[in-house]
Amino acid sequence: MTEDPFVAHRSLLFTVAYEMLGSAADAEDVLQETWLRWADVDPSQVHDPRAYLVRAVTRQGLNRLRTLARRREDYVGEWLPEPLLTHPDVADDIELAESVSIAMLTVLETLGPVERAVFVLREVFDMPYDEVAAAVAKSPAAVRQVARRARAHVAARRPRVEVSRSEHRTVVDRFIAALHTGRIQDLLEIMAPDVVLIADGGGITAAAPDPLHGAELVAKMLAGTDRAAFETTAVWLNGAPAIRIASDSGGAAVSLVVENGRVTRIYATSNPQKLSRLDKPTHLTR
Repeated sequence: MTEDPFVAHRSLLFTVAYEMLGSAADAEDVLQETWLRWADVDPSQVHDPRAYLVRAVTRQGLNRLRTLARRREDYVGEWLPEPLLTHPDVADDIELAESVSIAMLTVLETLGPVERAVFVLREVFDMPYDEVAAAVAKSPAAVRQVARRARAHVAARRPRVEVSRSEHRTVVDRFIAALHTGRIQDLLEIMAPDVVLIADGGGITAAAPDPLHGAELVAKMLAGTDRAAFETTAVWLNGAPAIRIASDSGGAAVSLVVENGRVTRIYATSNPQKLSRLDKPTHLTR
């Protein structure tokens, strides 16, 4: 029996929805809505099921994005994408790994809904302009203009320096070691002078309400934590080496941006509503 196209392409559809929304929970909702619509379709009448399903997910994603924009206006503190435990082999596809990184998803949050959909479909999934146009209900010419604007917007904000997996993992390990010593000097040595820490507690757990700028400030904050109260584990999150923190008061997922052997950005998510995808790896593909 031939596998149902929705099942065959589910990982791809989830990846599209997740990159559009930055939330696994919302991506799953979009997939459920898409599945219900697909169940009413006669597959024999669909020439290209993959393109049809990506188009359907994109349209549902756009509807969800507009709803989320209103919800996030009322979010307490900084909003970060929902972290995902991933297999190390996600990093083999460099473009995919970059596109699902917490740093890139945070940049994508600054795009409008249509710009984000066009960027994801065109730049990440390399869809032809006519297929992107059909997905976002615009003309190919209009989509080309949107794509140019989105590329320029992202290029001005994305991390500019690529590092190898081994270098990234080395820096993560050194950062963990510095956390456990609790010495400010150890933390200063692994962080860039202009490091930025962004924390998302969602108003549920204690977290800095605004980004912290500068190594001195960030190091003092990190050194002030109770080291005996938490355990750290090096894991793969969103296609890159990262850190999972467990404690009696809750947990956290920490992703780092690395440049020239030092940490330039720290994304720390402790909102428990965003930590449900850290036990089982999520399969991402394109």
